[in-house]
Amino acid sequence: MKKRLHNVKALKERRSDLRSGLTPAEAVLWKSLQHSQLSGKKFRRQHSIDKYIVDFYCPDCRLAIELDGDAHFTEGGAEFDAARTEFLTKKGIRILRFENREIFDNLDLVIAEIQKYLIS
Repeated sequence: MKKRLHNVKALKERRSDLRSGLTPAEAVLWKSLQHSQLSGKKFRRQHSIDKYIVDFYCPDCRLAIELDGDAHFTEGGAEFDAARTEFLTKKGIRILRFENREIFDNLDLVIAEIQKYLIS
């Protein structure tokens, strides 16, 4: 039997908790991504891929978007992010990372960068 890669059932409750408790930066970016607003592409928030949960995921483009807050800038956070990036890259998923402050300081630039990766 083939192992399920996306939205692993064991992580369903954790994904739900994360969706109901978006960070302020995630909430701002989600307003621009939801309802296929960006180039008609559907995004999912708090989507699991194997044991990892990414902030946003576009299945059509195999693109994950991660917003990095303070926890990502610790030694443990950086190691976890590196392992996740390596795993996702091996699965053919591209990862875009933005610091939370970028969402607040220049959302238009972040959106423009994301749009470069929204290929059919």
